[in-house]
Amino acid sequence: MLIPYLVGLLVDEGIMKGNMTYINKWGLILFVLTIISLALGASASYVSAHAAAGFAANLRQDMFYHMQDYAFENIDKFSSSSLVTRLTTDVNNVQLSYQMLIRIAVRAPMMLVVSVIMSVIISPRLSLIFLVIAPVFVLLLVLIIKSAYPYFPKIFKGYDRMNQVVRENVRGIREVKTYVQEDAQIEKFEQASGFIYKLFATAQKLISLNALVVMAVLNIATLAICWFGAHEIVGGSLQTGQLISMFSYSNSVLFSLNILAMISTQIIISGASGRRIADVINEKPAIENPRKPLDHLTNGEILFDHVSFKYDPADRVEALHDINLHIRPGETIGIIGETGSSKSTLVSMIPRLYDVTAGAVRVAGHNVKSYDLKTLRDNVAVVLQKNVLFSGTIKENLKWGNENATDEEVIAAAKIAHADGFVREMPDGYDTMIEQGGNNVSGGQKQRLTIARALLKKPKILILDDSTSAVDTSTEREIRESLARDLPETTKIIISQRIVSIKDADRIIVMNHGKIEDIGNHEELMQRNELYSSIAKFQAEQGSRGE
Repeated sequence: MLIPYLVGLLVDEGIMKGNMTYINKWGLILFVLTIISLALGASASYVSAHAAAGFAANLRQDMFYHMQDYAFENIDKFSSSSLVTRLTTDVNNVQLSYQMLIRIAVRAPMMLVVSVIMSVIISPRLSLIFLVIAPVFVLLLVLIIKSAYPYFPKIFKGYDRMNQVVRENVRGIREVKTYVQEDAQIEKFEQASGFIYKLFATAQKLISLNALVVMAVLNIATLAICWFGAHEIVGGSLQTGQLISMFSYSNSVLFSLNILAMISTQIIISGASGRRIADVINEKPAIENPRKPLDHLTNGEILFDHVSFKYDPADRVEALHDINLHIRPGETIGIIGETGSSKSTLVSMIPRLYDVTAGAVRVAGHNVKSYDLKTLRDNVAVVLQKNVLFSGTIKENLKWGNENATDEEVIAAAKIAHADGFVREMPDGYDTMIEQGGNNVSGGQKQRLTIARALLKKPKILILDDSTSAVDTSTEREIRESLARDLPETTKIIISQRIVSIKDADRIIVMNHGKIEDIGNHEELMQRNELYSSIAKFQAEQGSRGE
């Protein structure tokens, strides 16, 4: 900021008077100041870039760590595609804005203030031009920002939708190809992308007015300084070098305002992103550990005491209604019912994947809310129908159940799940790499591996939620026999659409519209329950036709 002032002195005292000694002296000083300015500017750019990258890394880490504490209810609120967008696009926007704020947004106001002060020192009368122009510029800028901002929250919701479309397409690419739905998927993507384009284009049109305002103000200020500065020089109250300095400080003032306008544009975008990030970090997990949790679970006894549940408090219909059920330790329970009868919802109350709306669920005599979450979920192993395997070896995937398991324990669990046979036939056995999503193993193999993974927990309660649907009936029978033989003290809950999968259970629960319609063994239900007997007869007829 000293350089324009010194240039003015150089012109007036050196060039205008032909003083080469003065020119050489101050020319060298100006050169040194320029080098220092460049070095400091480069250093500031490096430091700000490093700080912004670190800030973004910390922000992503905090978001990801916090998301690990989310309950299913929290994840349902945001959706997985929205969380991915917030971790990537939104953090990138905030990172860029942060870098601009700590680098340019500090420098620009200082340049503005110093330039105005130096202008007042050189010519108080000419500096009044800035006092007239600056408020007008700020007012126009505020109006532009206020008009453009409402578009960006909608734009980022559009990003969420587009990510969801892409995610569905990539994960279901086999189905897309099988049903020749490429054109339909392209249309869905174009709709999502087009929505973002229209909103962004409109917002950018408004924001681009910043450049027009800056150019208009710059030209007006330059003309005003030329006009009034010429009168000052003719009147003898201003020298040529001082006018040159005024032009430089005028450019600095307007450059600073231009930078602030540019920053304001990024702040508009990152402001919307920042609020979306804050929503993730400020979201309170729906399920938390109690203050003094129980860290030991003695057996697999389960009691549902007048349990009711709604996914959303605003829902009029309950997913579960007044459930009363007692399951003894080591008992094998089958659950069947029509699609949407809340079979999976019922068992999700046991490991606290969701919390009951009313009533209580007790395990081993204690309310599940009294247990440490890790203790509870280590003792209640759930194998879902939609099984997920992660990138890594088969052994690494199985050790999710127990990271300290020995090779012998891994093999023993695989044998119970009848996975050992096909694993040994693979090129590298238990060291065979699993592709992302487990795409290099069949559905039945994936199910058996996830059962083995659950068994490594050595749980007191094992829940199989339609987790053998892709396994042939012969292998499924062998798995059931192994579970009964090797895990006699473990409480086993088997949800299935197939009667043959649960007919040997100690008791079978028939679910209907979120209620327990009947409980009994296979023979009892065949005689007295119309829903159960109709399902059994239909499946028997289908089986005989298949044979």
